[in-house]
Amino acid sequence: MTTTAIPLPSRAGRSVAPPPRSPKLSVEEVSQRYGATTALDRVGLEVAEGEILCLLGPSGSGKSTLLRLIAGIERPTDGRIVLDGIEVAGPRRFVEPERRHVGMVFQDYALFPHLTVAANVAFGLRERSRPEGHRLVGSMLDRVGLAPFAASYPHMLSGGERQRVALARALAPGPRVLLMDEPFSSLDDRLREGVRRDTMDLLRDTGTTTIVVTHDPNEAMRIADRIALLHEGRLEQCGRPEELYAQPSTMFAARFFSDINEVSGVCRRGRVHTPFGSCAAPHLPEQATASVCIRPQHVRLTTGERGIRARVLSTVYLGEIDHVSLAVNGLDRPLTLRAFGPTGIQPGDTVHLEVRPEDMFLVPHDHASRALHGPTPGVAS
Repeated sequence: MTTTAIPLPSRAGRSVAPPPRSPKLSVEEVSQRYGATTALDRVGLEVAEGEILCLLGPSGSGKSTLLRLIAGIERPTDGRIVLDGIEVAGPRRFVEPERRHVGMVFQDYALFPHLTVAANVAFGLRERSRPEGHRLVGSMLDRVGLAPFAASYPHMLSGGERQRVALARALAPGPRVLLMDEPFSSLDDRLREGVRRDTMDLLRDTGTTTIVVTHDPNEAMRIADRIALLHEGRLEQCGRPEELYAQPSTMFAARFFSDINEVSGVCRRGRVHTPFGSCAAPHLPEQATASVCIRPQHVRLTTGERGIRARVLSTVYLGEIDHVSLAVNGLDRPLTLRAFGPTGIQPGDTVHLEVRPEDMFLVPHDHASRALHGPTPGVAS
């Protein structure tokens, strides 16, 4: 997948280490098959109380299937799902969706068009007394800023307001876990960022354990404490956004977050060498092949003749950035550079380049990259 490079956000203080208490949700070696098709293949992950986890991946990767299994809409073929220490799906036990106390926010919000905003929020509170239900509805509408719209109907609201009604309805019963399936994808760009920010602020303020499905790596980086990256039904990698961006464990993970330049090399005496320098690979066996990866924004033009000599093949002006393709001796494919601001260079020009050692990362060709950094919490084995 090719996307625009994503600026790495600061998330100081967040830890991927397992919490000392039992996890709020455990997915243990879960598989789901539909005839000859395997939608999920032995997926395992844990979600801590109050954590926001993003299930990220392209269409068909198994994200929504996993969400349906957690909700109880489907029963897994193999494996177990444990919620608050209680098995809700497994070989000998299956708890129906209505008894799991799991909230859902769907992509299209699934509001009842014939019910008012207040009645939509109250729908999941039928087991509460009427006074308590009224109190909870009023409290939730206040929290999402929709108290003046209590008597309105969904068709009278904007897309962002309907999304907040769906969120209030899901949170009103106090769910153990909130599941959100592409909750912001139907909003236009003008609304999406603000609604997403307000939603995440509310979820963190209430301490709601949340799993959000998205196909957008930019969105996942913005909102998640951790990201679980799925590909063809398998868990590629799970960890903090910084880890998946800077220390991807597979080439798929490396490519998913932005374009990359891949420079192949062979491990000799614990290092993989490239024209731009070498990367330490102490855990790779001698003669193992690997790709040294460099993101286009980390290739820098130098002044004078300092650095690696390159010939400009093409330039594309994209407003804030120039997208430059370069031929470099020793590389079997063009190198891409993304420069902020106009470079003034033209096809045929000779330039010189450099890459800082800290801006290169290594992914073995056999994808056994977990050996590079030792065991990584949250990464599937």
